[in-house]
Amino acid sequence: MADDLLRMARAAQHRAARAIAARGPAHPIALALAEDAAAATNKALDRGHPVHAIHPPRGIPRERTQPCDDAETA
Repeated sequence: MADDLLRMARAAQHRAARAIAARGPAHPIALALAEDAAAATNKALDRGHPVHAIHPPRGIPRERTQPCDDAETA
């Protein structure tokens, strides 16, 4: 059940994020999904799950390549 609770919280957050990206933060659907995500996350935190269990680290960011100083320009 603990894993299910974490999966539900993450899924709710993903749905809310997609709705906010697609419709904007003030849209009623986005607000309702964000409220559901907050409730699911609070429930998981109240049950003792640490924040990093709900929001796993993304890992080390890739290095960004920068143009060389001596690169030829057109």
